[in-house]
Amino acid sequence: MSDDKVTIEQRENGPLVVKNLGDLRLADGAEAETRPVMALCRCGGSSNKPFCDGSHKENGFDSGASDVADKDKVRAYQGAEVTIYYSPLLCSHAGECGRRAAAIFNTKQKPWIQPDNGSIDEIREVMQACPSGALRYSETGGDGEMLADGAVSITVEKNGPYRVCNIPVEAGYWAEGQSEKKYVLCRCGKSGNKPFCDGTHSDEGWSDGS
Repeated sequence: MSDDKVTIEQRENGPLVVKNLGDLRLADGAEAETRPVMALCRCGGSSNKPFCDGSHKENGFDSGASDVADKDKVRAYQGAEVTIYYSPLLCSHAGECGRRAAAIFNTKQKPWIQPDNGSIDEIREVMQACPSGALRYSETGGDGEMLADGAVSITVEKNGPYRVCNIPVEAGYWAEGQSEKKYVLCRCGKSGNKPFCDGTHSDEGWSDGS
């Protein structure tokens, strides 16, 4: 194994330790200065976010995950030419789908995903923009495909999780269709699917104070 491989390690009841990362983006889009080893807060309490300041020791942060296997249900929305697959367990509620293709992805319609209401180019744009990998698509009848770029990076989402691209992480449970190419890690400390985000920050209105 190369000594300069980018990795993410979970410290039990503590931070995420990231090694050899060259691309860390802050919520305002600025590129953060990186170090060979960095501890990123995941308890939600650090006063130096996104970096750990030891607050997890004071606030009793528990890095354990709940049993989420029964919630791991991928839903398929079949169109004439394209089928879109959605994993609620992985969704971080970033809302990129509704912003980019509201006719296809609209929670006010039933079903909320209607592949025939837009073009394949719109669907591909959404697949690329979805930070969590909760959305995949295929030609109807084929296997689901998720789109991700080739960058090795972590981006801090304002009032939300870490968006991770192409970095391996060890986890006790990987959802159906989940990929190391693109996923989101909990930053608020409230997810039931740690280390991954399950959208709880959005449901509870968590703020990172930025």
